[in-house]
Amino acid sequence: MLEQRYRWKNKHLREHIDVLDGNRAPHILLKNTTYLNQALRKWMKANIWIYEDRIIYVGEKLPDNIDNCEMVDCTNQYLVPGYIEPHSHPSQLYNPLSFSRYASHFGTTTLINDNLPFLLQLEKKKAFSLLKELRNIPVTMYWWSRFDGQTELIDEDTVFSHGAVKSWLEHDAVLQGGELTGWPKLLDGDDMMLHWIQEAKRMRKKIEGHFPGASEKTLAKMTLFGADCDHEAMTGDEVMSRLLQGFYVSLRHSSIRPDLPKLISEIHELGIDQYDKFFYTTDGSPPSFYEGGFIDCLIKIAIEHGVPVIDAYNMATINIARYYNIEYLHGNIATGRVANINFLTDMMEPAPVSVMAKGKWVKKDGEVIPDEQEIEWSDFDFKPLDLDWDLSLKEDFEFSMPFGIELVNNVITKPYSLSNDVGHEELTFDDDECFFMLIDREGKWRINTILKGFANKLCGFAGSYTNTGDIMLIGKRKRDMHLAFKRLKEIGGGIILTEHGEVIHELPLKLQGIMSTKEVPELIEEENELKSLLCERGYRFDDPVYTLSFFSTTHLPYIRLTQRGVYDVMNKTILFPTIMR
Repeated sequence: MLEQRYRWKNKHLREHIDVLDGNRAPHILLKNTTYLNQALRKWMKANIWIYEDRIIYVGEKLPDNIDNCEMVDCTNQYLVPGYIEPHSHPSQLYNPLSFSRYASHFGTTTLINDNLPFLLQLEKKKAFSLLKELRNIPVTMYWWSRFDGQTELIDEDTVFSHGAVKSWLEHDAVLQGGELTGWPKLLDGDDMMLHWIQEAKRMRKKIEGHFPGASEKTLAKMTLFGADCDHEAMTGDEVMSRLLQGFYVSLRHSSIRPDLPKLISEIHELGIDQYDKFFYTTDGSPPSFYEGGFIDCLIKIAIEHGVPVIDAYNMATINIARYYNIEYLHGNIATGRVANINFLTDMMEPAPVSVMAKGKWVKKDGEVIPDEQEIEWSDFDFKPLDLDWDLSLKEDFEFSMPFGIELVNNVITKPYSLSNDVGHEELTFDDDECFFMLIDREGKWRINTILKGFANKLCGFAGSYTNTGDIMLIGKRKRDMHLAFKRLKEIGGGIILTEHGEVIHELPLKLQGIMSTKEVPELIEEENELKSLLCERGYRFDDPVYTLSFFSTTHLPYIRLTQRGVYDVMNKTILFPTIMR
């Protein structure tokens, strides 16, 4: 549990009253504001007093005491609440600190985050200590509690023990259970998952679904089980079916599903003109997706596609806060709320020129305010990978499976029958078949197969950026794959490309091999370079970062490489088990 149960202690609340009484000065006074009042659904005039991280007063009055108070004239500006991302995966190469810092520069000041990397990589005490540390940064962070690992884990009963899941659900910073990537197990009679859902509901916390392509009947069952929201609608009809079954709907606009323009157009065609049950989400996209902005871009799309302006802002602010029962802190500019405020030059332009998070400027008059906040990641067991084992070219690089895995798009895979002889040191460059290996990060097991459709000129690739943090090798030439693995060991995890005996690209991920310590703008450049190099070598899709992380995830069809072996998603069976080393 968090050490401080309440956001403001009694002495802080007395100080806030002293500001109103004139015994203390506010730290910041925003004068002559035009702000969005969501209770009245109007743009209104007011003066706003801020003390430390809290809005103390919104109204016509000015404070009696202004000693050492920073006064800002907001004439000709429009103030809206800080934006909220309700479905964040803060470990897509970036880390939670770097990601939140970058998001705040575009006005997103609250993130509701996936806890899966912490569940899989950290002992619970360390994870909770890190959550406590992250309370000190300008951006506000809340979390989900996962009920499954969205893959086949060897030690799933240990990772997702009742005690572990219940501890996360009870944590003050956790707002919901899910996302329910393992919902087929729920339908098949998994009573432990159902119990966790019941526990979350007892605690007045939400349940986030993950129901791509679900039928109306399945959606109805999920509502009865306790699911509250889903972000997987890909058409207007799917949005409507979710609304009719009682769901809130996160309208997704991500790197692999940039659906928001289509979704808004189609819901308007269906006659939907009420927006209170809609949010936006970028669904944890890789760094390059955010090059031009964050939730502000989604608000802009909504406005351009006919969503009324106030509703467009509400879908990024008050709708989310009300849904998660945090309206008393977030999502609106009103007395008592956390001072997360975006300053706009035009109500039709949601990209802010200034941003305040917890009463501190993170951006002012177009200039980013340097943030000196750092985290000593090693204190929380996020360190470079220490791989104290080796691969044998002779023994480990054997490929004798009768069928392989074909990549159909960014994330969907299917089985295919091998047509070529794969018993050589390298594969022909005339087609798009590659050797494909997943190896335990402890070196205890491996699974070898052939991957079709990923690239046709890729000599060697090694990556620790996988769903479980295990090691993935891909390539045409075994020696280049081996070289890539050796370089991966040397840098402590990351992504490596090799070609004819040379390393041609590396992207270090020094935090357990899954996250970088670098800032997002630098990661954008590195990701774009990786994407360019892979495309030159035959990768024909849009998002290699998602492709790599989803090779082992079992919430999408059809064939996956997991810790337990080659897994048939639809039939829920292991086709070929892992080989112990």
